[in-house]
Amino acid sequence: MLDIVLVRRDPDRVRRSAERRGIDPSFVDDVLRLDAEYRSALTTLEQRQAEKNRISQEIGKAADKGAAARELRPRIDALSAEIAALEEGARERSPETPGSELRTLLEQTPNVLDDSVPEGRDEADNVVVRSWGTPRAFDFEPKPHWELGEALDILDFERAAKLSGSRFAVLKGAGARLSRAIVQFFLDRAADRGYTEIAPPYLVTRQTMWSTGQLSKFADAMFTDQDAELFMIPTAEVPLTALHGDEILAADTLPRRFAAYSPCFRKEAGAAGKDTRGLIRQHQFEKVEMVWLSLPEQSFDALEQLTQHAASLLEELELPHRVMSLCAGDVGFNAAKTYDIEVWVPSSQSYREISSCSNCTDFQARRAGIRARRDAKSKPEFVHSLNGSGLAVGRTLLAVLENGQQADGSILIPQALRRYTGFERITAR
Repeated sequence: MLDIVLVRRDPDRVRRSAERRGIDPSFVDDVLRLDAEYRSALTTLEQRQAEKNRISQEIGKAADKGAAARELRPRIDALSAEIAALEEGARERSPETPGSELRTLLEQTPNVLDDSVPEGRDEADNVVVRSWGTPRAFDFEPKPHWELGEALDILDFERAAKLSGSRFAVLKGAGARLSRAIVQFFLDRAADRGYTEIAPPYLVTRQTMWSTGQLSKFADAMFTDQDAELFMIPTAEVPLTALHGDEILAADTLPRRFAAYSPCFRKEAGAAGKDTRGLIRQHQFEKVEMVWLSLPEQSFDALEQLTQHAASLLEELELPHRVMSLCAGDVGFNAAKTYDIEVWVPSSQSYREISSCSNCTDFQARRAGIRARRDAKSKPEFVHSLNGSGLAVGRTLLAVLENGQQADGSILIPQALRRYTGFERITAR
């Protein structure tokens, strides 16, 4: 949720951010108008309260207090009624009141972009920050992972469709073991880097979804129960970020770093016709997610660390990849800055996203009520939250299959995974 103090202090920055995202900035004028009405209501309220206090003091100082009370009581009663109405009016206008017009505007506005985010309208304008590895030169025509997996009898899309419909997969034998090995490898590396592993619920409340910025912006992308009371998580970012909701943390315990393996569920409502084959875009997939809670002044350095933690996994797996800085028009609703990590996919001769690492500044923490206190005398302040995939499991699996494929149709397993899989190669049975 956008900070009303930021809009008051620097409305031009908020306007510039909106324009860079391709959004009409006129909402800033609406926010300022509604905020002025709220503060005017507060000023009038304070004036009436001061007047009531003055009259009460006048009665207390009168020589004949009874006579003074009888004379001034009607004015006090009138002021009391006016104050009650003004209090209700101020509450209805407050940026802290759920459902108020001002708060709704602040909730519906995307985060303010960091100045370092490159200009641009869409993914075509994203900027390559760095690349690692050289795509392999095959001496045969590389096959897509769905053909490799079906030939090796480790992926079964036909039976998955029989069970659940389109955009699902069944992993079998060595395929299931490879997927499990990837998860364990990711979690072990997270533990090595100081992340606390969390096993969160996969169903969360509407409030939890809202507090992390998933509602109402992304409501139609979520799976929910009939009464819309519980939602299947689209990513473990949701329960990890909300874990300390409505808490005040000690500043010396920050940053807090969490990692969680989970299945993820998305309708992919806007992806009709996109990546209909294979593991790229499914309704159910798995990720290891990394989340940081950080002090504000440390969060952009934390974003660099988080992104490198995700990219280093691909280095160990010997998978060529690149890090992209998303342009202003491609940065998500919650984020102030985002890096995408893209892995090389031989069958399409292109890089495809495998991780997205974002600094959400205080945007999610403001909704979730996550604050930190620097010392006993200081006022609590909102923390900054960061998240990143470390990594998407299905996309890692397909990258291992396609980049490790051999002329005879077998798959050579990266050295880093062999202690987890128990085998060096997948061959046809």
